[in-house]
Amino acid sequence: MTKTHKEKRQARARRVRAKIKIAAHGLPRLSVYKSNTRIIAQIIDDKEAKTLAYATSTDKDIKGADNTEKVEAVAEKLVKLAESAGVKEVVFDRGGSSYAGKIKAFAEAARKAGLKF
Repeated sequence: MTKTHKEKRQARARRVRAKIKIAAHGLPRLSVYKSNTRIIAQIIDDKEAKTLAYATSTDKDIKGADNTEKVEAVAEKLVKLAESAGVKEVVFDRGGSSYAGKIKAFAEAARKAGLKF
């Protein structure tokens, strides 16, 4: 039986999160979700099951001519929110997406803005 695209992505996401839980050592998790039209990122404290910071490309203050500019703006906004929440270092969770394109641009922009992972 062949798996659907959604089932394959969910399996990849479970595999990535299992590895992250081992390597996290108590650090918050920076979870990134990418769709065709938007990108959603949040910093999650798994110990307390709480979202510490949240940003999405559909926020009214996110502006950009193309998707890459929006991704960079989301990363910068998330880093500012994370700093106000006292988060300086995180573990990167790409979910079921590959580390390329928008996900890679987001990670590089977040590092450039001052977040460590």
